[in-house]
Amino acid sequence: MTSSKDSPSRLRTVRSFVRRAGRLTSSQQRALQELWPAFGVEFGDEPLRFDALFGRSAPVVLEIGFGNGETLVQQAAENPGLDFLGVEVHEPGVGHGLLKARDAGIRNLRVICHDAVEVIDAMIPPASLSRVNLYFPDPWPKKRHHKRRIIQPRFLEAVAERLSSGGSLHIATDWENYAEHIEVAVRESGRFECVERRVHAGDEALDRPRTKFERRGLRHGHQIRDWRFVRIDISSMGLASSEL
Repeated sequence: MTSSKDSPSRLRTVRSFVRRAGRLTSSQQRALQELWPAFGVEFGDEPLRFDALFGRSAPVVLEIGFGNGETLVQQAAENPGLDFLGVEVHEPGVGHGLLKARDAGIRNLRVICHDAVEVIDAMIPPASLSRVNLYFPDPWPKKRHHKRRIIQPRFLEAVAERLSSGGSLHIATDWENYAEHIEVAVRESGRFECVERRVHAGDEALDRPRTKFERRGLRHGHQIRDWRFVRIDISSMGLASSEL
């Protein structure tokens, strides 16, 4: 496993994350060394071939920022007919997730330790994903930090291009201000239709497990907001317009 570094050809001036000062436990360090060959994928400039990566042809779900990996592993275990690719920048979380994956005995999971935006740009082929999960991204609540939020026009365009026809983008947050930002950004992108939206107290999660960050938000009295956005097929829209 190599550490996550900037690709010279894709340097970004604004990142949506800050590396937390997390200490690797001895078991997490061993997991990164011993389990990485089975589950890990190195960052690179070549698009992935998912059929070769997973050894089969199946719908692929990308999860961005999977934290400690527990909910990602749970989803992979509960959905053996799907293949899951998780991206996370924090090595302690990756190590913890690898241990959980080993203990669960699953084979339909791979992980990348790198900036998710760069992974999408460089490694995810067009129209190759059935679903993208973005659960409780950093809300960057201060106005001067809003530019760091991962939900931006360029990100939404990149995700739309990597989703297959009918593919979905699932987002959850516990920050009301970020929820407003998400709805405006997605609407203005013109690439997605909101087909389901829920506001709840942690009891109506939309097709996902409860996460660590969700529990933290609930302890602070936050409401949870879940969305399922479906990719709009622009080519079909253009054909329909031309037929008018």
